Amino acid sequence: MTDGKTPFELMIAQAQEMVKAFNPAMSSFDPKGFEKMWPTMSRDAMEMWFGKGISKEGLDAKTRLLLMLAGLTMQGAQSDVAMRQTVRHAMEAGASKDEIAETIAQMSMFAGIPAMTRAMELARQVMDDTEDNQS
Repeated sequence: MTDGKTPFELMIAQAQEMVKAFNPAMSSFDPKGFEKMWPTMSRDAMEMWFGKGISKEGLDAKTRLLLMLAGLTMQGAQSDVAMRQTVRHAMEAGASKDEIAETIAQMSMFAGIPAMTRAMELARQVMDDTEDNQS
């Protein structure tokens, strides 16, 4: 490799070129734009997709979304958009800020402090945005 790029960097560059070839509009795609377009879904929709729609005796949407937050935290909070949307959805499903923070904090034992800290930062952004919008 004479150009100094890692195999991963080369793969990403190739994927970006392929996306541009398939759909030129995607070359300027910003996940935050999608996040603004659909920040959260209604409680009824969440119950249908995440709640007791499959199993009447199963977990409710709030519990499932808190579990999703735990999983996203375990991944090192790698996807900002997924993390922020899940926090929004959990709040819409009835989770308190304390429940969200406790769920993320609990993962520090398994995912480590850096992953927990990043997840907390993302959750705090959503909570701050929510407070700003309610004012």
